[in-house]
Amino acid sequence: MSGSRVVRSLVTRRQALGLISATFLARPLAAIAAPGQVMEPEFLKAKVEAGQLPPMADRLPKVPRVIALSGPQRAPGRYGGTVRMLIGGQRDIRYMPINCYCRLVGYDLNFNFQPDLLERFEVVEERIFTFHLREGHRWSDGSPFTAEDFRYVWQDMFQDKKLYKGGSPIVFRVEGKEPVFEVLDPLTVRYTWDDPNPDFLAELAAPTATRLMMPAAYLKQFHRKYQTKEKLEDLIKQNGVQDWVTLHQKMSRTVRPENPDLPTLDGWIPRTAPPSGQFIFERNPFFHRVDENGLQLPYIDRVVMGVGSGDLIPAKTGTGESDLQFTNLDFADYTFLKNAEKRYPIKVDLWKRTQGSRVALMPNLNCKDLVWRQVLLDVRVRRALSLAINRDEINKAVFFGLAQPAANSILPESPLFKPEYRDAWANYDPDQANALLEAAGLPRPDRHGTRLLPDGREAVLIVETTGESSFDSDVLELITDHFRKIGFRLFVHVSHRELFRRRITNGETVMAIWQGLDNGVPTADMSPRELAPTSDDQLQWPLWGLHTLSGGGDGRAPEIPEARALLDLFQAWRRSDELEERTAIWHDMLKLYTSEVFTIGIVNGALQPVVRAKKLRNLPDEGLFGFAPTSQLGVYMPDTFWYDEDAQ
Repeated sequence: MSGSRVVRSLVTRRQALGLISATFLARPLAAIAAPGQVMEPEFLKAKVEAGQLPPMADRLPKVPRVIALSGPQRAPGRYGGTVRMLIGGQRDIRYMPINCYCRLVGYDLNFNFQPDLLERFEVVEERIFTFHLREGHRWSDGSPFTAEDFRYVWQDMFQDKKLYKGGSPIVFRVEGKEPVFEVLDPLTVRYTWDDPNPDFLAELAAPTATRLMMPAAYLKQFHRKYQTKEKLEDLIKQNGVQDWVTLHQKMSRTVRPENPDLPTLDGWIPRTAPPSGQFIFERNPFFHRVDENGLQLPYIDRVVMGVGSGDLIPAKTGTGESDLQFTNLDFADYTFLKNAEKRYPIKVDLWKRTQGSRVALMPNLNCKDLVWRQVLLDVRVRRALSLAINRDEINKAVFFGLAQPAANSILPESPLFKPEYRDAWANYDPDQANALLEAAGLPRPDRHGTRLLPDGREAVLIVETTGESSFDSDVLELITDHFRKIGFRLFVHVSHRELFRRRITNGETVMAIWQGLDNGVPTADMSPRELAPTSDDQLQWPLWGLHTLSGGGDGRAPEIPEARALLDLFQAWRRSDELEERTAIWHDMLKLYTSEVFTIGIVNGALQPVVRAKKLRNLPDEGLFGFAPTSQLGVYMPDTFWYDEDAQ
């Protein structure tokens, strides 16, 4: 590829923003605020004065990340305060690193890539990724954040067959090959593949990103390569684990921040080890972000997560027991919460959910019942089931007419959106549905009776659900009536989530109800893996997805050409180093995925209540809410939220 083509590729990919934004905002602290203006957070002053912490100017990187906050609904804030949140179980402390959203590379509000922990990055031909760290950046315990933390993960974790039996994570495999990893200097690392790896940056910007770096200085004490056998045995006994591998895994867990001693780069440090009824997170004195006035973020000193029953969280939120709440709330709680605004100092907003469908039917194309499997593999049947659903009725009855009847597809907020994807086989047409079912060989003995399967059984369809959402049961009640009109009898089976997943993977489930695409607002730079059989988490084809995920070692290959075509397109996307080509592939996949109705969407653009204390600032009144790509509130930067005590 020529030099001019490389630059053009970078600019059109918007990865150049990684360089542009860093150049625009990469200013030393002295250039942001004069020494006399640098303000220590009151929360840390005592430790600074006692010599337990260096002053703020010495704690920050030489070039911190500067967050410009002037603009609509955003303003520079003030230090202080505690945010109370409610969670439905101890496992839900996992929301903290998702919402902190500190990544090597992250998304801005327009879903462009931007450097965060990195000072800057460079990408050549989508296969050479060079990462530049911030000089003077430190982990929360004050130890330096350097290339050694990347080397430790690559060599001492990923390449250790005890810790990673299958080798490095799949994101590092391109055409079956790992990259060449290099430490160029103490602040620069590089990953080089032979072929393009266009979803590498998107993986790093994900809600639960693959960790390229870990605090090596801390973790080496738990690794057989750096610790004596006697000391390791002592640590194993102290922590109640079986061997050094489980010890290392326990002490390095980041998905759920259960180890308060594990250094972090996030805005808040966990201070509580489970089990506990309350988890406290305190500001990270070495956090790398500052506002435009030179104040170190986060503004908020402390986050306290109270553990309770998930069912009671809406009621407790409505009585002002939470300062920031979005988990364990749903649109069904909105009326109650809005009325509570009149009595308690809370503000309730509605954000748009990013899922491709708020609820969706998932026909299990890998079910063990061979007759049902052949029926569901017939696209005419899937299309008929979709056409039989009166989405307008569901939207009005369940979502108060505020959602959008749609197939399981992407939202208008995505630059890839086309109305034909949203509307594919999503109109209400029971006559056409009946005609398709007749053509598929599913006869109906009489006009109002139940259709017969090819083996003579009645078409009795059992839909599995976890029963966790009232929406699911309300929607299924209406769909039961809709399907009766086309000769299908629908029954609901409720099971616990773990059993629900296991039954689907084992092929015991014919159809399930779940949510649609996680990411309904993709750009062409984001991976289209959700549209192809790539994971055993995909309820419509778990064994096909497992086959891809395992590299062909487990599951089974797709049995129909349309699913194989989606896989081929996905692999073509992964090989591409041109934005235009990736965009075209996305459209090919969206057209095929929605035309084939592999999943049956109902509505998207549903609304999510987000509740905050009235004095909490810098949250927008409207936003996009979801797991991917927003990382729940992550892209809205909770470290910039602050309490305005002067607010009425």
